[in-house]
Amino acid sequence: MKKWLYVLIPGVLLVLFLVVYKSQMADLDRRDAARTAEINRQKAADAAHKKMIEDQARASAEARSAADAAEAARKAAEREEKWAAEGKKIQDATDQSNADAAKYSKQATDLQADLDRLDKEKEDANREDFDLLKSLESARVAQHNAEMEIQRMVTMITNRAEDSSLVQMPPPIPQPKKED
Repeated sequence: MKKWLYVLIPGVLLVLFLVVYKSQMADLDRRDAARTAEINRQKAADAAHKKMIEDQARASAEARSAADAAEAARKAAEREEKWAAEGKKIQDATDQSNADAAKYSKQATDLQADLDRLDKEKEDANREDFDLLKSLESARVAQHNAEMEIQRMVTMITNRAEDSSLVQMPPPIPQPKKED
């Protein structure tokens, strides 16, 4: 029997091992199943939480994008309004400048017409002045010629009168001589 002990003891130990092994494996399987169920439940809870967070983030992003779009639209409207106001201001300044330019152009045209009229009057006055100076010089020349003619005539008459016997002094009357 001693020989059988060599086979029986390991066989009994094997059976005991298998029983303990099976019970431990069943317990391990239950724990794995519970852990798997817990993990699946946790994953489902995480997925639900993640979906909720994503929905909140999406809603928040949509709200922010709507707010940003509204802000961008407001800024664009302000910019357009400012642009229109500046454009109107520039247009008003341009219209005013064009009106001033037209007024000054008309004034320049009127002044140019006055200048042309005054130049013509000046030219006429200069021509009249020249004509008067010319007639004055002609009168002076004529006066000088007349004076020269008068002087010549006077000289001629004086020369004739000097040569004339009427103008010569008679010889002195002889005075009686006194005896003394």
